[in-house]
Amino acid sequence: MAKNSTPSAGKKCAGAVHPRHGISDREIDDVEEMSMPRTPVIYEVVRRMGEEEMQRPATSLWWSGLAAGLSISFSLLAQAVLLTHLPDTEWRPLIVALGYSVGFLMVVLGNQQLFTESTITAVLPFLKDTTGRNFARLVRVWGIVLAANLIGVLFAALFITFTPVVSPELYQGMLKVSRHLIEMDLARMFLAGVSSGFLIAAMVWMIPTAESAKFAVIALMTTLIAAGGFTHIVTGSLEATMLVLAGEWQWWQMLGQFMAPVLIGNMIGGTALFAVISYAQVMEEI
Repeated sequence: MAKNSTPSAGKKCAGAVHPRHGISDREIDDVEEMSMPRTPVIYEVVRRMGEEEMQRPATSLWWSGLAAGLSISFSLLAQAVLLTHLPDTEWRPLIVALGYSVGFLMVVLGNQQLFTESTITAVLPFLKDTTGRNFARLVRVWGIVLAANLIGVLFAALFITFTPVVSPELYQGMLKVSRHLIEMDLARMFLAGVSSGFLIAAMVWMIPTAESAKFAVIALMTTLIAAGGFTHIVTGSLEATMLVLAGEWQWWQMLGQFMAPVLIGNMIGGTALFAVISYAQVMEEI
């Protein structure tokens, strides 16, 4: 008796056409691979990043935050390099803004701790489980990372100001880039800080799906911060500190006119706006 040549019911032909979709099983697999992850998946990736941050030892958070403060100083340096070597044209500010992304690329791709990133990553675990313990863990991460970032920035500003590490031309270029802070009032500082915090949180949210485009995502979002004249508590602290050390600003002005409104603005933009909205859109699905 001849054997039945029909494939068994439990097996699929690689090129078989699916009766509902009109495409083969192999093509269905390709569709699944090419599809964007659902929003709850992105949320869970970012939330787990926050859980990992909360579980890190204080010394690890400190040294990672300190490294981020030092790395972020290269944003201002890169802007000064471009400023001093480009002709004074209408399009020069846009090219100079590209240099702002250098420090952020070093921080994010180097997996260093930056305060404004934690305004979304460390907040999502707390929003999912709003306990006193999680709130204390959130404050711990924020406090350590922010302090370490600012100490790193202070060291960078002192090093640049009091050693011949950069040429006088570059030093003046860094001061010129920084002077935009002096022209901003409290309301502008605050609102620009809200925008910057929102953009950084959006960048963190986009990275899990960016894959090989992470470089472009980081560069695009941070360049927009510089081009838009928005304020960031860590990079701006380097600018403000250098202005103070150069005698162009006072410490009390730096603390009251810059740090307070920008810190609050960054936290509102990254936490109260982006993180809360991101959680709200998935809270019924998780």
